[in-house]
Amino acid sequence: MHYLDEGRGAPVLMLHGNPSWSIYYRNLVRALSGTQRCIVPDHIGMGLSDKPGDETYAYTLAQRIDDLEALLNSLNLTEPVTLVVHDWGGMIGFGWAVRHPEQVARIVILNTGAFPLPKDKAFPGLLRLTRTHLGAFLVRGFNAFSWGASKVGCTRSKMSPEISRAYRAPYDSWGNRIATLRFVQDIPLGPNDAGFALVEDVAANLHRFSATPAMIVWGGKDFVFDETFLRQWRKFLPRAKVHLLADAGHYVLEDAAEEVIPLISDFIRA
Repeated sequence: MHYLDEGRGAPVLMLHGNPSWSIYYRNLVRALSGTQRCIVPDHIGMGLSDKPGDETYAYTLAQRIDDLEALLNSLNLTEPVTLVVHDWGGMIGFGWAVRHPEQVARIVILNTGAFPLPKDKAFPGLLRLTRTHLGAFLVRGFNAFSWGASKVGCTRSKMSPEISRAYRAPYDSWGNRIATLRFVQDIPLGPNDAGFALVEDVAANLHRFSATPAMIVWGGKDFVFDETFLRQWRKFLPRAKVHLLADAGHYVLEDAAEEVIPLISDFIRA
């Protein structure tokens, strides 16, 4: 597992989702590392981490939570962390957090979930397509998931070609695109899916953080993590400070960096 460990001070743990990698947090690390210790892993199969085949690695939510726990144990952290999560990083991060609620000092939530798909939210058609044989071929053969996310993830202004290439760079071959597919295939939608009970258990324990200082920064034009997810977060974390950026997309930290980074920095340092 590749990870960044930059700066000194109280630790800030930043967790990306699919199909991004630690590059998503580069500007936040730059802003915080003068006063905070920024820890930013690339999940296995993502970014600069190893990309093993199915025969040697289980691409499951449970395994990813265990990976995160092993990383944090290896770092011998002695004080609680600020947990910053985006996309599927929310499910992984809170999967770890409910095991160790005393190790979470504050929370920053960026277009993510840590609970089952809300009942009033249909599973998006493009994600459903990705779980078919055709979708799998497009993801592994043409990097369709990473390419598509770089095109629609920012709605205030398009990603520059340079940054878009950087997001896609780790996923440059059939073998190196395994995790971008397995992440989608592993999303549990019902009781018969592996991982669904784990997701339900995490959701049942989110109440442990109802009094934890929390801030939610939300891109309003995210077609997956839309306002149905935001409403759920408001129920789980009723005291959280909420900033809804109506014109920003899924990659809210990328799309609205000039607005979001000061918000997060001030919240963490307060």
